[in-house]
Amino acid sequence: MLNKLVFQSDFGLVDGAVSAMKGISYGVCPDLVISDLTHDIPAFNVWEASYRLHQTVKFWPENTVFVSVVDPGVGSKRKSVVAKLKGNKYVVTPDNGTLTHLFITGEIVELREIDETINRLEGSENMHTFHGRDVYAYTGARLASNVIDFEGVGELLPLDEVVLLEVEEPIVSEDQVTGSIDILDIRFGSLWTNISSELFFESGFQFGDKLNVRIIYKDRVLYNNYVTFGKSFSEVNIGEAIVYVNSLNYIALAINQGNFSRAYNIETGLNWLIDFRKVK
Repeated sequence: MLNKLVFQSDFGLVDGAVSAMKGISYGVCPDLVISDLTHDIPAFNVWEASYRLHQTVKFWPENTVFVSVVDPGVGSKRKSVVAKLKGNKYVVTPDNGTLTHLFITGEIVELREIDETINRLEGSENMHTFHGRDVYAYTGARLASNVIDFEGVGELLPLDEVVLLEVEEPIVSEDQVTGSIDILDIRFGSLWTNISSELFFESGFQFGDKLNVRIIYKDRVLYNNYVTFGKSFSEVNIGEAIVYVNSLNYIALAINQGNFSRAYNIETGLNWLIDFRKVK
């Protein structure tokens, strides 16, 4: 039985790069079912590539193969790998931090380095700037169509050798929880934090609470206001902010029918901190 093949990249759709990857895959097996996760990852943003995999892979069926290509080090000595996940899912990607969120959430079971003497498009040996097509799409298609099994990818690598990006853990103090703004719900400008709802509720917060919310960037307070912790956007007026539990079960901040990121010029990353304190 053929498996699903899902592509992610920072290539966009304005040229032929993504189409070339799909063409190579259909050349391996014309009956493959190919889908797109996204091709709008900001250029070279490995962190976002890692997060979008974390956001998505759990909802795909067993044996799905993901090909993620955000590869600022293409052609360098960085490894090309396939990660086997729980549920017999696979991620084909450069080993450059793209696997960070899947690793820290315990999803990765095994890791293999791609043997390019076997798993590389014939005739591409002297081309070193499009591994997305020549190595990753080609290997992903071979894996999804059962031309190779996981052992056929290449040699096993120790899991503790996987390249990881820096990650901060939430901090719980006596009366507040502090975390980082990991990512945006891009179209709507909502801020998604690294604070799990489980940690939030364990810290004493409840739906309906009024919270003092601060956003801090490099020791500068850019936002300081009182916000309701609600179950859905409809619990506040249009244009008002709300703290809520997002679709991944993490705490988030939004404006009802607005764009929080744009309204307050908020971005994402380790330097963007957010803290929540219950108003007494």
